[in-house]
Amino acid sequence: MANDLRFQVVGEAFKKKPLDVKAPSERPSEYFGKHVFNREKMYKYLPKDVYDKMVDVIENGSRLDRKVADAVAAGMMQWAKENGVTHYTHWFQPLTEGTAEKHDSFIEHDGKGGMIEEFSGKLLVQQEPDASSFPSGGIRSTFEARGYSAWDPTSPVFIIDDTLIIPTVFISYSGESLDYKAPLLRALKAVNVAATEVCHYFDPAVKKVTSNLGWEQEYFLVDEGLYAARPDLLLTGRTLMGHDSAKNQQMDDHYFGSIPERVAAFMRDLEIQALMLGIPCKTRHNEVAPNQFEVAPIFEDTNLAVDHNMLLMSLMKRVARKHGFRALLHEKPFAGINGSGKHNNWSLSTDTGVLLHAPGKTAEQNLRFATFIVETLMGVYKHNGLLKASIMSATNAHRLGANEAPPAIISSFLGKQLTELLDHIEKADKTDIFAMNGKQGMKMDIPEIPELLIDNTDRNRTSPFAFTGNRFEFRAVGSEANCASAMITLNSAVAEALASFKQRVDAKISEYSKKSEYSEGSGHSSKYHAIIDILREDIKACKPIRFDGNGYSDEWKAEAAKRGLDTETSCPVIFERYLDKESIQMFESLGVMTKKELEARNEVKWETYTKKIQIEARVLGDLSMNHIIPVATSYQSQLLRNVERMSAIFPKEKADKLNARNMKLIEEIAERTATIETLVEELVEARKVANKISDEHQKAIAYHDTIAPMFDKIRYQIDKLELIVDDSLWPLPKYRELLFIR
Repeated sequence: MANDLRFQVVGEAFKKKPLDVKAPSERPSEYFGKHVFNREKMYKYLPKDVYDKMVDVIENGSRLDRKVADAVAAGMMQWAKENGVTHYTHWFQPLTEGTAEKHDSFIEHDGKGGMIEEFSGKLLVQQEPDASSFPSGGIRSTFEARGYSAWDPTSPVFIIDDTLIIPTVFISYSGESLDYKAPLLRALKAVNVAATEVCHYFDPAVKKVTSNLGWEQEYFLVDEGLYAARPDLLLTGRTLMGHDSAKNQQMDDHYFGSIPERVAAFMRDLEIQALMLGIPCKTRHNEVAPNQFEVAPIFEDTNLAVDHNMLLMSLMKRVARKHGFRALLHEKPFAGINGSGKHNNWSLSTDTGVLLHAPGKTAEQNLRFATFIVETLMGVYKHNGLLKASIMSATNAHRLGANEAPPAIISSFLGKQLTELLDHIEKADKTDIFAMNGKQGMKMDIPEIPELLIDNTDRNRTSPFAFTGNRFEFRAVGSEANCASAMITLNSAVAEALASFKQRVDAKISEYSKKSEYSEGSGHSSKYHAIIDILREDIKACKPIRFDGNGYSDEWKAEAAKRGLDTETSCPVIFERYLDKESIQMFESLGVMTKKELEARNEVKWETYTKKIQIEARVLGDLSMNHIIPVATSYQSQLLRNVERMSAIFPKEKADKLNARNMKLIEEIAERTATIETLVEELVEARKVANKISDEHQKAIAYHDTIAPMFDKIRYQIDKLELIVDDSLWPLPKYRELLFIR
């Protein structure tokens, strides 16, 4: 009997037409931030003195008092009511990798039997969502429900539909952070303080250093009907089975190719809504794998960029359904083709310019540039294992090291010119002032083509942390991850390195100021000599993290181990880096997270890992026993009936010859279904054993070591069956149907 459901949903996918998207009459620059209570709205709806105080809070981190909050709430409510808003919510980022919100209406009793609409500073600043059902890693018992969300004034309030969305931090009743935003804000403060102090060696006028982030969000689109017909996609975000399509990405024809009409309509709709919410989307294109795409914004302050990425992922899923798609953010939804990442382009800037920008106009500017490059490398080197832990997850583990993404070893590509600069500082005479070249011209022998400006570094797609010109690109972050996890660790590591640099340079300055050869009349000050000496120490110390070669090679894995870099690949074991003595000391000394918070977060990470593998195991077992084996045996029965009929019609010798192929298929189906049944039984038993382990750490390791490896064994047998079972019987949409949008 034909599988009517599968062919029906595939047929419907062929009939889909692009949704007509009506763009606003204004230009994008005119409707950008339309639904955001940004400075323009603040200036319009707030008294001048309140506006000035809010700007001071946002720019300088000044404390916000309740009287100001009341005035801000009144202005917000007026703006919100004018836009048809009836509800408000505190929007936060719990340790679930998603966002959370509880909507309340503005209405209150008026004391006269009616209702009034009201929104005070108290409601704006603080709320009390139930904290008992969010992951806390043991910080809060299930019966201890109280937790607090508190407004983050540095991330603008915005409107979605009829609701005023207020970005907030989320903390427990006892004060520990239960989210990503609170430690991120502390890490950003730490890097601001440390970097500003180092900047004063070069420019005492610098007031503030800001961490900047530009993420590149990769994702897949799948027709909604096909998605609904795949229980594995629906429940786990990835296909747990499915043979390669004869054509996938091997022709390299999808990357930067013409965007399919339906996808283009989705992208336009997404961009319009994103721009109205203040998300500065700039780039869109086809990615390498079929049905894979990317959207990327302009750089922003890291805190705001993280909020915007979380908002965009939510918006993307919503807009996709409107266009008959499902957006897949899993790092590896399909085997055999590239997975999705989220490159985090990170930099530091001041009120005077970008710190990682080179070349400078003077040798001193180049020295400042070199200082921040080297101290970033020092932070990455010292905490390379921790940085890997910050981007590791059960889903991202499928992508890392798969010859499509950076390996699970953190290293940094600098390029020829920057490498030569650091080597020069390390070895040259201190009085030898160094200079850097900017972009060089390249002329082509085609008159119509203008001169090209060539960057001073190439790109290295195998490097997890590559310098790409005025920024580092942290390429190992997963597509469905919260960027805050990586940014908390990176900014903390750099802050610690800069603070150490400052402490050691000051000690050298004090030492050199007492020596005549470093006097002001000697050509260079004691400060200059001190900076160079400490830079040389750090350039030598962090050399193991610098690698410009092929990160996919086996030779690099061996070399990385020799250099002392973290080469661990087990996800639950990698998480242990959060609890290393050096990690705890860094986070606590900077005031980012306490040991208790780190221990709690690791409990959440281990538990989350276990649950994800557990769900996949259950889904795989169900599909195997209730979908694949019944279909395979049904086809086997058809073959057996055919063999019987052939034997009844033809002489034995001829019947045996005619039945040879069918007999071979019957035997193969029997062997493969028996193997699947055995493996599924072993999978169930392995889960029972692992589930008895009470320690979350050890349970996660057991799931990684004994359960996850069984998935590919079962999948192999199923994928082989897919090739021989009658196509009309196969119950699940195949890769050739899933991967090409009609």
